[in-house]
Amino acid sequence: MQNDPLSNLRDIHLPEPGGFWPPAPGWWLLAVLALAGVIALGLWLYRRHRANRWLKQARQEIDRLARSQQGDHQRLVELNRLLKRAARRRYPERHPESLSGDAWVAFLRDTTPARGQELEPVFRALVESSWRPRAELTFEDAERACRQWLRGQKC
Repeated sequence: MQNDPLSNLRDIHLPEPGGFWPPAPGWWLLAVLALAGVIALGLWLYRRHRANRWLKQARQEIDRLARSQQGDHQRLVELNRLLKRAARRRYPERHPESLSGDAWVAFLRDTTPARGQELEPVFRALVESSWRPRAELTFEDAERACRQWLRGQKC
C-alpha cells in the first residue's frame, strides 16, 4: 500500500489568526475621525476661553474696587467705566462706548439677563453718579448690579 496517494496528505490546517496590526481600514477611519473631533473640541474650548477672558478680568477689577479704600463716588465712577469697557468688548457692533445718560441706562437694562427691569434704578443711579457730587447709591448695590450684568455676558 505504498502507492496510496492519500497517505501523503496532511490534516486540515487552519490559518494563523491575524494580528492586531495593521488595523483594518475601518479602524483607521475611526481613528482619524476621533482625532479630528478631539482637535476640534480643543480649538473650540481654547477660542471660548480667549473670548471670555475679558469677563474674568472685569470680575477681578470689581474685586479690586471692592477692596479699594477710595471713596464711594470714585469707585462708582470707575465701576461705570468698567461697565463701558466690558460692554464695548461684548457688544462691539452696538457701540456702547458712545452711549450716555438714558441711552446707556437702557442699554444696560436691555442687556441684563432676567432682572434688567429691576436693576434699572441702580443702573440709573450708577450712571448719574458720574456727574453728581453725592451718589444716591452705595457701592455694594452698584457692585451687585454689575456682577448681575456680567453674569449673563458669556460669549
